Amino acid sequence: MPDRRDRPARPPKKHAWRRQPAIAEAQATSEPVPPAVSSAAPADGAPAGSGRGGSVVQSALYRDGRHIASHDTLAETFRRLRETPDGMAWIGLQRPSEAELLSLAAEFDLHELAVEDALEAHQRPKLERYGDTLFVVLRAARYLDAPEEVDFGELHVFVGRDFVITVRHGAAPDLSAVRRRMEEDPELLALGPEAVLYAILDAVVDGYAPVVAGVQNDIDEIETEVFRGDPEVSRRIYELSREMVEFQRATRPLVGMLHGLMAGFAKYGTEEELQRYLRDVADHVTHTSERVDGFRQALTDILTVNATLVTQQQNAEMRALAEAGFEQNEEIKKISSWAAILFAPTLVGTIYGMNFENMPELGWGFGYPFAILLMAVVCVSLYFIFKRRRWL
Repeated sequence: MPDRRDRPARPPKKHAWRRQPAIAEAQATSEPVPPAVSSAAPADGAPAGSGRGGSVVQSALYRDGRHIASHDTLAETFRRLRETPDGMAWIGLQRPSEAELLSLAAEFDLHELAVEDALEAHQRPKLERYGDTLFVVLRAARYLDAPEEVDFGELHVFVGRDFVITVRHGAAPDLSAVRRRMEEDPELLALGPEAVLYAILDAVVDGYAPVVAGVQNDIDEIETEVFRGDPEVSRRIYELSREMVEFQRATRPLVGMLHGLMAGFAKYGTEEELQRYLRDVADHVTHTSERVDGFRQALTDILTVNATLVTQQQNAEMRALAEAGFEQNEEIKKISSWAAILFAPTLVGTIYGMNFENMPELGWGFGYPFAILLMAVVCVSLYFIFKRRRWL
């Protein structure tokens, strides 16, 4: 298969999904590109838009592991790459526009499905090969101390025989550190685009370590809050569990991806040094994935324990309320019993206290003793009745 530098005037591939063919054609013919697709910023770690109007944060050319030049436009990078035997272009973008990706697709024959994935983002980690181009989707993560939460970013990497294109959606990872590391190690960078891919994978996986430490600290705090009876702990457990689901989705596919890369060592002639590096990254990914699985199980167990403790607390409160209600009911019985006992003499006294002249017992000599005896009999009878019913 001839090298793409042997075809400097190749017209762009036509696809039904391209809606801006004029921009792609301008890029392919090395004409100046519009400002929206031509600016560069000093480093991969710079925010989008930090250059002169576009999302290209770095566009550099390398040869034999040495930095040759950085270019302000993609067109300059394309032209210089064609003119440089054994050169390698490393282009970094952050949240690129459709026009930028289409110009890259036209120059490097990127597959339309991979370009669509890079445009839409929100992809799960995966590894796909389109001819001579490797397309990798990674989910980077970083731990934010202030809100105590995990922030996820998305990274798409196109790796060809003489180019590496990174497309970032999110703040993580900081690829400027990866670029500095590779430029400080020309022997490793001289191994080509696969070495750059290794460095990116290593940076993403190493970025998981602070997240693991932060999550472990959060879980320790949650355990303390659970046994302290903090009412807000359930919400914190739920939010952290959701983050662990995302973390699990970011790390678990990486294990299979790296094993797939290792399975192709012999077929694609991967350097022995890179093989060792990638195996080391695979070990770290496996360890991280196991830790994340453990975190999710631990949060599930903590949530179960918290639900049990909350249920026990509610039962204790209900029991206390029931006991308080029972005691209150006993007091009401006593008050009601004495009220009934005192009501009897009050009733008799009230009847005989009426000032009527014609009342049967007013002139009776035994009227007063009879009234007193009647009051006593009624009160004693009521007392024994309530006592028998244990109201008194």
